[in-house]
Amino acid sequence: MGKQTSAEQRYWEALKEVMDPEFPVSVVDMGLIYDIKENQGIIDLTMTYTAASCACMEWIEGDIKTRLLKEPGVSEVNIQVVWDPPWTVDRLSQEAREKMKHWGVSA
Repeated sequence: MGKQTSAEQRYWEALKEVMDPEFPVSVVDMGLIYDIKENQGIIDLTMTYTAASCACMEWIEGDIKTRLLKEPGVSEVNIQVVWDPPWTVDRLSQEAREKMKHWGVSA
């Protein structure tokens, strides 16, 4: 993640409200968000998905944009999807691991 501004930290927190449609776990706790940079109200976000065939890509990206555009001063959100490095279960937060275990999903 590198060094973040307080605004960028706020965006990470905001995205904890955006849930993965398959599991009630945030896109942050799922480890889908790789980087958030902000410059003069424009957010450049780098993310991935658990699989290239994820049927919910547009929905998730729409939810991310909608949530970030609610933040003061944000005028635009650009999302870049990358496949390298690939997503693995190692990217799950401890909270996500505990929730999945609760639902009987091994992580």
